[in-house]
Amino acid sequence: MGSIVAENRKSLMLFSGRGFPELAKEIGEVLGVAPTPADAYEFANGEIFVRFKDSVRGSDAFVVQSVTHGVNTWVMETLIMIDALKRGSAKRITVVLPFYPYSRQDKKHRGREPISARLIADLLKTAGANRILTVDLHTAQIQGFFDGPVDHLFAMDILAEYVEHRYAGRPMTVVAPDSGRVRVAERWTDRLGGCPLAFIHKTRDPSKPNQVVANRVVGDVEGRVCLVVDDMIDTGGTICRAADILKESGAADVIVAATHALLSDPATERLKNSSISEVVVTNTLPLPPEKQLDKLTVLSIAPLLARAIREVFDDGSVTTLFGGLS
Repeated sequence: MGSIVAENRKSLMLFSGRGFPELAKEIGEVLGVAPTPADAYEFANGEIFVRFKDSVRGSDAFVVQSVTHGVNTWVMETLIMIDALKRGSAKRITVVLPFYPYSRQDKKHRGREPISARLIADLLKTAGANRILTVDLHTAQIQGFFDGPVDHLFAMDILAEYVEHRYAGRPMTVVAPDSGRVRVAERWTDRLGGCPLAFIHKTRDPSKPNQVVANRVVGDVEGRVCLVVDDMIDTGGTICRAADILKESGAADVIVAATHALLSDPATERLKNSSISEVVVTNTLPLPPEKQLDKLTVLSIAPLLARAIREVFDDGSVTTLFGGLS
């Protein structure tokens, strides 16, 4: 006999970073697999150490890491986890980044600026990642930065289903907080049955991050529930100013739907004191108790991520989860 024939077996293993282990655990509960135990800690000088307690040889490894506040720590931990899996002979490594770090730095606005979103993709590839699975990228072209498959998931259906049920029977207008979000807002209007679309015309000083000057609303908003849609809420300046303009233009109610709740200071205080009635987000990032608000509704992204992980593991189609939307 000139060869040895082995049964082609596949094993799915789930690995959790320390950024938001509760999300990885929830994903594991949907999948029916627990995150692999690991030793992870920092040396006195801040260096990160990770070692997985179980063998990963030949596995289809899924690394779940929510890159929350302390971004650089969690990026570095993710790279170290990937390297540990690669050196442990994992067969394929998929990095599940519910929130893609540095996604706002996707192009140069002026000379001598970095394209940090591309740098993150290069680092992941160099560390040994074969595939990326992420949710609602700031701009879709980031998919092209990674030299390998990128599964771009959308939280719109999760958010829209809640909004439809919560505000059923009330006239609604979808509002893009700036011209760059109009395409996303158009998808929302289609999803909500063709309701009107409006957008906020605003200006931003590129030399001053997180500072926005909003000018006026374009579209039909008077007497309507205005749904402001965005991919993330960071300091809340854009969203809160948009809400003020909508109220001044006669909106009956202003609600916000966003995928990623970064809520960097002073976002919580701004949202609390704003004219926004409700903020609907997903749990792609952890929300500590001090950032919880009465008007904040958090929906779980875990079932969507679990379904996508299962499709990747089974060599199925992730695109079918969104009816062909990509």
